Amino acid sequence: MSIWSLVVNASVVVQLVMLMLVVASLLSWVMIFQRHFFLRRTKKALMNFEERFWSGVDLSALYREVTQHPNPDCGAENIFRAGLKEYTRMTQQRTSDPDAVMEGVQRGMRVAMSREEDKLEQHLPFLASVGSVSPYIGLFGTVWGIMNSFRGLANVHQATLASVAPGISEALVATAIGLFAAIPAVIAYNRFSAKAENLLGSYETFADEFSAVLHRRVHAAS
Repeated sequence: MSIWSLVVNASVVVQLVMLMLVVASLLSWVMIFQRHFFLRRTKKALMNFEERFWSGVDLSALYREVTQHPNPDCGAENIFRAGLKEYTRMTQQRTSDPDAVMEGVQRGMRVAMSREEDKLEQHLPFLASVGSVSPYIGLFGTVWGIMNSFRGLANVHQATLASVAPGISEALVATAIGLFAAIPAVIAYNRFSAKAENLLGSYETFADEFSAVLHRRVHAAS
């Protein structure tokens, strides 16, 4: 009995379970590759932007550069743009005191950081769902297949291993497919969650350092 013959000769319910698990596995692999390349681009963009930021370039010139040629994968660039935009808007109001300016800057950077967090965590809930639910879906197909095998014994006068082996085998294939879908999804979810957390930590550090730079500038101007 080949694996393909077990799949083809399985009951309709078990075949639907297998199809569902295969589709979930394919979607999870697409998201795994998408997340992998996105996080790699994001990490590289963060390092390049921080190198430019701390190179001593004028902040206004850097703001014009990232505004004209934005990099959507660079979260630190988006945080910088949001913070400096709010800083410029607040300092143009003569009635604004330094504390109000810094409060507005930090509020703008928090909003930008929240958007970056959503980008980093995109597709992770789906991977978590596939990793946690797939084994149970496969187990359902296994239970259903074994149940049908034992129901078929009611019409057999002498039960042998050959009479129940095909049904049990096709049922166990469902569990195997469920594990095949779940294991990569769980590994990818843990790995990408750790990377997203590290990037968010880097964003928070950059936001604090940039806030300190603007804090010194606004108090020196006042």
